[in-house]
Amino acid sequence: MSLRVPPALYHRRFALLWVGFMISVAGSQMQLAALHWHIRILTGEPDPLALGSIGLARILPVIVFSLVGGAVADTFNRRKIMFITQSAMALVALALAALTFSGQMQLWHIYTLTAIQAVAIAFDLPARQALVPNLVPAQDLPNAFSMTSIASNTGSILGPALSGLVIAAGGQGFTYLINAFSFLAVLAALALMGPVAQQAKPRRGPVINLTDIREGIHFIATRPIIFSTMLLDFFATFFSSANTMMPIIAKDILKVNEVGYGILSSAQSIGAVSAGLIFSQVRVIRRQGRMFLGSVVVFGLMTILFGLSHSFPLAILALVGIGAADSVSTIIRNTIRQLQTPDYIRGRMTSINQIFFQGGPQLGEWEAGMVGQFFGVPAAIISGGMGAILAVAIIAWRWPQLRTYNGDEPVAG
Repeated sequence: MSLRVPPALYHRRFALLWVGFMISVAGSQMQLAALHWHIRILTGEPDPLALGSIGLARILPVIVFSLVGGAVADTFNRRKIMFITQSAMALVALALAALTFSGQMQLWHIYTLTAIQAVAIAFDLPARQALVPNLVPAQDLPNAFSMTSIASNTGSILGPALSGLVIAAGGQGFTYLINAFSFLAVLAALALMGPVAQQAKPRRGPVINLTDIREGIHFIATRPIIFSTMLLDFFATFFSSANTMMPIIAKDILKVNEVGYGILSSAQSIGAVSAGLIFSQVRVIRRQGRMFLGSVVVFGLMTILFGLSHSFPLAILALVGIGAADSVSTIIRNTIRQLQTPDYIRGRMTSINQIFFQGGPQLGEWEAGMVGQFFGVPAAIISGGMGAILAVAIIAWRWPQLRTYNGDEPVAG
């Protein structure tokens, strides 16, 4: 089979956002990997709880501000919102760089600046995901999310790998500085794409009010296909998230240096990009419900294998499998949610989804830190993989319509 240009990339405005997003993700993932390594260095010894606590710093602002962020994305221009949020995240990266270069960095600085960045993310993600359906026609939306997954995971390969090299060569400060400049790629894309039309929510009273937020919650609660995918996403990632434990696994279990740590941090994304490339060549995806459930089972099994790994090659193999399974899950669930959601409420749907898909892994990092503190990091990872598989069984039983979802069901009006 010969490779073809993915249909979504024929749309100029989406292609601009796609390239800018990939560059920005590489910088953001470089910074995230550096932060985890920085915490491990600042603590001076293995401290799973200190590493896991960064998950709380990343999710608490999302829980507080996400619903408002969704209403804002449905009320105001999504492109202009992204100008503000991307600029704010660039300033946070500059602050991290300044503190590191001046030798003043402490743990509370990392947690505080991470929380500030999470506030920007709470507004950025609903605007960005709701913007994508405004850039491509409905028939190319699955391909657009496949390409978005490729961009995200390509950046997640390059970022951590480069982070290990940059840390080894010059220290964490340069990773934060590079990330600050990477946001210019998205800002340039937003400037070049020009105005983007969107369907505004019906106006009722104040611009942002509790009625709008309740409407978004009611919409999710009455859409079992959307709600069940969100719930499974939350529990699977809650149990199977241990990325912040990676510095301990690299340094104290696998006995590798900063470069080896960077490779480990990139391995999941190698699998994710591979799966995304395959899906980018498929225009129509059928039996989406079964494929979604199966991908989460594989995700859990590969997590268990990773927890059992005591050799560098086996750990890499398991992480590649985790990334591939997660990519399939991400592509399908994003397609389901965006196609089954009217444009005027997409921002609010995405903001609620953000609580689920960010809350799962970030709270899961804290949970892994707690379990790792008392029972060891491998036990935290293995038990998490088992929990993800159990979550699949329960949700597939509770919502049988998810098992039979094909992907050609009527689109919500």
